[in-house]
Amino acid sequence: MMDPQKMNKHLVDFCKANFDNSFATLMMLQEQMDRMGNLFWGQVINVPEEAKKGLNEWTKNYKKNCDNFKKAVDEGFKNLEALAA
Repeated sequence: MMDPQKMNKHLVDFCKANFDNSFATLMMLQEQMDRMGNLFWGQVINVPEEAKKGLNEWTKNYKKNCDNFKKAVDEGFKNLEALAA
């Protein structure tokens, strides 16, 4: 039978790897959608510059909040790893 501490560590490692892969995939999709949106809005002639600026600002804030979320989750996994050890 496996040691409970080892089992907990494996479980935490599995969850962290699963989260990291899922998050990276979502960020890749977001980057692709951002590029497609920029191409679309760049070709539309009736969109005011203020609207484009607002969309760019929204995208910048979204990316910053995603980075903050990732850091918080990584910190949580670090704490969980300390508890599992």
